[in-house]
Amino acid sequence: MKHCFTILSYFLLLGPTLWAQVETAPDRYRGDGPHQQLIIRGITLINGDGSPPRGPVDIVVEENIIKNIVNVGYPGVPIKEKSRPVLQAGGKELDCEGMYLMPGLVDMHGHIGGLSQGADAEYVFKLWLSHGITTVRDPACGNSLDWVLDQKKRSAKNEITAPRILAYTAFGQGASAPISTSELAREWVRENAKKGADGIKFFGAEPEIMSAALNENKKLGLRSACHHAQLSVARWNVLHSARAGLTSMEHWYGLPEALFTNRRVQDYPLDYNYNNEQHRFGQAGRLWKQAAKPYSEHWNNVMEELIELDFTLDPTLNIYEASRDLMRARRAEWHEDYTMPKLWRFYQPSKISHGSYWHYWSTEDEVEWKKNYQLWMTFLNEYKNRGGRVTAGSDSGFIFQLYGFAYIRELELLREAGFHPLEVIQSATLNGAEALGMADKIGSIQVGKYADFVIVEENPLQNLKVLYGTGAIKLTDDNEVVRTKGIKYTIKDGVIFDAEQLLADVKKLVDDAKAEEGFELLQPGIQPKKP
Repeated sequence: MKHCFTILSYFLLLGPTLWAQVETAPDRYRGDGPHQQLIIRGITLINGDGSPPRGPVDIVVEENIIKNIVNVGYPGVPIKEKSRPVLQAGGKELDCEGMYLMPGLVDMHGHIGGLSQGADAEYVFKLWLSHGITTVRDPACGNSLDWVLDQKKRSAKNEITAPRILAYTAFGQGASAPISTSELAREWVRENAKKGADGIKFFGAEPEIMSAALNENKKLGLRSACHHAQLSVARWNVLHSARAGLTSMEHWYGLPEALFTNRRVQDYPLDYNYNNEQHRFGQAGRLWKQAAKPYSEHWNNVMEELIELDFTLDPTLNIYEASRDLMRARRAEWHEDYTMPKLWRFYQPSKISHGSYWHYWSTEDEVEWKKNYQLWMTFLNEYKNRGGRVTAGSDSGFIFQLYGFAYIRELELLREAGFHPLEVIQSATLNGAEALGMADKIGSIQVGKYADFVIVEENPLQNLKVLYGTGAIKLTDDNEVVRTKGIKYTIKDGVIFDAEQLLADVKKLVDDAKAEEGFELLQPGIQPKKP
């Protein structure tokens, strides 16, 4: 019964965010294709495998499969037409000379909206696709497994405008009785697989139940993720999970606990209450300093064992960034145009909304979180340097982080952690594909793989900000301040989406919602002006 309490406590804390279905995506009315043949001409290729850019190349696609990658010249030299692949009758070509192409991005932690946030599927999917995200892992299936599987199936058929979806059901979801024994855990895992889930998202449980569930899931060949919630982590941390067969960890909970050397539990204040969001997140920012020091013997041993177990770290750095700089997160320039009114209200200080822990957020809290990030990023960068797998995930819809935009911020934060821009792109593409068991289909530009691409007019390696839907600001030689245009095309399953048009669709959804209720976006504590 302790396990039941652990899971239910977490879900009750989230309130109606989980287990209440948002509107499904409408029939697709955007996107061109797939085509019998598509040739992308003259592009500079930034592959997801860590290799340097090369180009110009022509990439030949048939339906949804890459058929050829042809070097067609040298930078600054006119391309000889006779060296180029021939366009077949009825085929389509995109002239992309001077542009850059990457594999479609993989969001390893993408919740598909929520009633509490006022975020329906169309809104979320278009924000993702407009930011180059062509594959999403939904951790917990908060709209129900059947709902997610329906959207997954329709996306695979290109019937809706949506990324490819993988469904990782929350452990215990839909159980007819509390999962209180190892056998009940195994039975639930087997039933989950029969229903068509791609994996399981754990939040923690009694050790024997976690061990049984992970063991059974591994036997069935499914993958798994875990947010090691504080309610169970004292007896079951990341190292226990990895040894039992967990394939990836979410955020960083459970990792500092595996690195403890002089304690077994976090140094909680004695008035701490987990259901108090200010307590929960305030103390989380003071956790990494309680772990073993970087490069110490125990720190090294834990890292090496996780790497040996082929364990994936999915840090979701962006989702906690407001903790270290609340004003920056609140004033992000995309909120005015792309944040739904209900979502904006959900972010505000609250004692009942998950992640709205701004009861009284202080300079002291932000300083502690800045130090927390330094230690966390040190582990991530060294994990990558030693051959460990680090992926990119967003966990948007909470804490002022907006779908799509927050994922690009995640890439910037990996860069801050010390990743070379090529390593950032690898984390966002091939590493995600490997973690999902899909590296034979997505994650890099190779003959035989799916036609999932991101096309940008500027070089994202020089400035990751050009991937934001709001673009990057620069000053021209004529002393004019201009913005880049963000991603030009996102191609998923061979279907070409105009990213700017998708964002225009999202803005209209937001504008309509604002007009319906006369909404004005105001910062916390600011009262609307009287007419």
